[in-house]
Amino acid sequence: MAEIHGGQVAARQLRAAGIDTIFGVVAGPMIEVFAGAQEAGLQVIGGRHEMNMGFAASAWGYQKRLPGVLVVGSGPGMTNAVTPMHVATESAMPLVVLGGSAFANTRGVGAFQEADQTAFAAPACKWVGQVDSTERIGEWVHLALGKALQGRPGAVYLDFPGQLVAGRLEEGQAPIRERAPEVTRPHPDPNAIDRLADLVARAERPLLLVGKGAGWAEAGSALAALSDRGLPYVASPMGRGVIPDDHPNFANAARSAALKGADLVVMFGGRFNWIFGMGRRFSPDATLVQVDVEAEEMISGADLDLGIVADAAVTAAALDSALGSRPLASEGNGWLAGLQEQSERNEATARQALEDDAVPINPYRLVSEVRELLPRDAIITTEGETIMGICRAVLPCYRERSLFNAGTTGCMGTGAPYSLGAKLACPDRPSVAVLGDYAFGAAAMVVETAARVGAAPVFVVANNEGIAGHMIQDHMLPPGSPRIASLLPANYEKIGELVDGHSERVDQPDEIRPALERALAADRVAVVHVRCNPKATRLSGANYLQ
Repeated sequence: MAEIHGGQVAARQLRAAGIDTIFGVVAGPMIEVFAGAQEAGLQVIGGRHEMNMGFAASAWGYQKRLPGVLVVGSGPGMTNAVTPMHVATESAMPLVVLGGSAFANTRGVGAFQEADQTAFAAPACKWVGQVDSTERIGEWVHLALGKALQGRPGAVYLDFPGQLVAGRLEEGQAPIRERAPEVTRPHPDPNAIDRLADLVARAERPLLLVGKGAGWAEAGSALAALSDRGLPYVASPMGRGVIPDDHPNFANAARSAALKGADLVVMFGGRFNWIFGMGRRFSPDATLVQVDVEAEEMISGADLDLGIVADAAVTAAALDSALGSRPLASEGNGWLAGLQEQSERNEATARQALEDDAVPINPYRLVSEVRELLPRDAIITTEGETIMGICRAVLPCYRERSLFNAGTTGCMGTGAPYSLGAKLACPDRPSVAVLGDYAFGAAAMVVETAARVGAAPVFVVANNEGIAGHMIQDHMLPPGSPRIASLLPANYEKIGELVDGHSERVDQPDEIRPALERALAADRVAVVHVRCNPKATRLSGANYLQ
């Protein structure tokens, strides 16, 4: 029987679990894992920084409804992965980090890159493990994949002492778990559904909130059926597209009025965290209901009346069934119509900016052109300060799990890697990232990775020369300060040229759409650099997503 090493065991277990792509930065003692993955037929995406590859893996997994897998080396290689683990856990995205660590016979005496890596990982993860023998690598990887995926998704860390990765044994001594269990979705308490149906039927101003957990649960059709009864809904930033944004009852354009005016709020798969004002933006008399797979989420800053521990899709379908043909007190009372009218007024207010022909380019005009061009199946990533706020207000999303941004943690540097990971997961769909210049610069070498692996995301760089353009530099720093929050007017299209990608520089508004069309048609990684007005600000919103 042939002899194999620990890296081959890990790769074979990943393949058995349906993982066909891994991400990482090649480094010891995990080179055998990269080699084993290539031998096993997995696509190996080697990047230049563990943080970038961790975000790309997270996006890949979020699209595929599988754990993304990141392989990192020891010491600093592993600590560079802590931020992606934290972001994945807080954003409920499944991520498995396989991290190499110092050889056991060198620990405690100054081993190369020695660190207590499980201790570094623990605060950022939902589960941490350490391989204890080469024979059990398959079982440990099986455990890690399941822990990342089941319940609320998140990051897990599995530590590989170097001698176990390099260890060799006969094939039959390293069993592979060939299947994962079929795990049913948690169903809601029927009594709770009856109570919720009564609340919805009696409410004068009901409101549905849709979080990204509803997207993970693929609750779109069930939630659309509820909204079709005349219930308005507001989606969280990454909950957009669970119900297509062009549904007539979509109320994000009247978000403030909806949150303040509702007398019943039902949250599906989201959190009452800072994105929803910690639950403090609602009327003091509003009844708050939350549906989540984790009971601990029911204890928060919100004054919750009812928590239902269950899957969002199953619960939405059960609620729709319980309502049956019952009339709703809110039907025809002006609540929904009022929000629709407020949405139209708010959209009309932005129209002048969306059609602005000024030079330098108004960022609203840029986002308007992107909106008009992208197909409904596009995967959209937005990141930055000014530009992300504008995209949140202007760019629609029509499919679940198809809009990425800085998310729950507000982490900068996610945008370019997310767009790459999404494109690798869904090569037949456009993956377009609209990024501020600071956000793009935080992970710009992802362009080289995309070119090398043959991926074709489109990076639209809204260059307003700084963090929030010049707003922070001009108004929050001492007069005459050197460039601190503002940045050089760099030629970002040159990054695409460096790797023979498609590159565009846009200085005039009428150049935007032709440049985007060429980039989407190029069939290779593209960088579209758009020079935007550094003095432009958002029409509303004091800070990120508020």
